[in-house]
Amino acid sequence: MTTATQPAAASAHVALAPTRSTAQASRSALRALILRDLLVLRRNFAEFLIRTLVQPFLLVFVFLYVFPSIGQGVGGGGGPVAESAFATVLVPGVVAISIMFQGIQAVALQLSTEFGYTREIEDRVQAPCPIWLVAVAKVMSGSVQGALAAVVVFPIAAVVHAPGVEAHLSIHWWVLVTLIPLACVAMTSLGLLLGTTFEPRNIGLMFGFVVLPLTFLGGTYYQWTKLSPVQVDGIHWLQILVLVNPLIYVAEGMRAGLTEASHMPLYVVYPVLVGFCTVFLSLGLRNFSRRVLS
Repeated sequence: MTTATQPAAASAHVALAPTRSTAQASRSALRALILRDLLVLRRNFAEFLIRTLVQPFLLVFVFLYVFPSIGQGVGGGGGPVAESAFATVLVPGVVAISIMFQGIQAVALQLSTEFGYTREIEDRVQAPCPIWLVAVAKVMSGSVQGALAAVVVFPIAAVVHAPGVEAHLSIHWWVLVTLIPLACVAMTSLGLLLGTTFEPRNIGLMFGFVVLPLTFLGGTYYQWTKLSPVQVDGIHWLQILVLVNPLIYVAEGMRAGLTEASHMPLYVVYPVLVGFCTVFLSLGLRNFSRRVLS
């Protein structure tokens, strides 16, 4: 009798055991994927710092230290006053470009590797969650890295200047606290789109035909409001053209958050960045699912 009732008791115990819903399993998997990426970041933090700091440091060092020191004019060649004004414009631009590059490096380049020879993506998509949630985890962990990049780069950009050159900064915390997370998500969503659009063997084309134009036409070195003199037959063509560049909104938002310099209105910056984020993320998630299932 005892042996006969044991299987029934075991079955009843299994039936009464709590089971997780699909949503709970997905949240746990998402949390695990993000924590895994952040653990890798912590272990490779020195590499992250080098990757993050080299380009902004060289940019600031050349434009704000070397050029003024050798007497080569920047900021219109108007002496220390103009050089300080240029430094004020450049510092937010450097922070913005750091966020963009970190988003592309943390997501697009990693996806290129994982879809390429390592095929690591096959292990990730076996997590107990929808395929698109794996891509969302990439975007979220990349956004954390973008925010860290902004925090790390800003002190260097604000300090590395030639004697007599000073960036006139005025920090508006409410802008920074709201803009930086939005900018990070938008740029990592762009990284997701680029990483799922370009084949690993064509990643060099991505930098040549996408990243470089975004960089030089993204308001890193100048204000959008100062582009109006560039015109043909009264049409401010360049000021209109750069509006398709998401980096211009990040750079202008950073100028609003870090300086008193003229900038694009914030009631334009925020909605457009939300729009870019939505478009990039939607297209990136669609491409990600297609690449995984193909």
